[in-house]
Amino acid sequence: MRADDGFLEWLRELLEPMGRVAMRRMFGGHGVYLDGLFVAILVDGRPYFKVDAQTQAEFADEGCAPFVYESRGRRIEMSYWSLPDSALDSPEDMQPWARRALAAAARKPEVAAARKSAQQAAKQAARTTAAPVAATRARSAPSASISRSAPRR
Repeated sequence: MRADDGFLEWLRELLEPMGRVAMRRMFGGHGVYLDGLFVAILVDGRPYFKVDAQTQAEFADEGCAPFVYESRGRRIEMSYWSLPDSALDSPEDMQPWARRALAAAARKPEVAAARKSAQQAAKQAARTTAAPVAATRARSAPSASISRSAPRR
């Protein structure tokens, strides 16, 4: 067992009430997915959760800091921020931070565009599937063009 495997399991337990949790090794750390959305990274045993313009101030107000790395002599600040220590105490304490990360991940332009595209594809598939069924029903129903005249007197 690696040193951070125990922490990964604890993080999974904290997040499971929010949805389906998956973790994958990447970039020398781990990526954390919640219901299929990339919501956090774990680097050197420390979690950083997804932020955006709508949630960053809430993280900053709690004394959290962005994940920063160096590349070619430059500091690169990512849109993943540390958590308050209290967030790691229980699933209830984690939930507000996980909700913020999940919302930020869902608002990410590529994710929003992919969701919209998937919804449009699903609607098109439903129409395509529904059209033959409707046509079959129309063929088997009595024709509306047959006139039923009143009996003559």
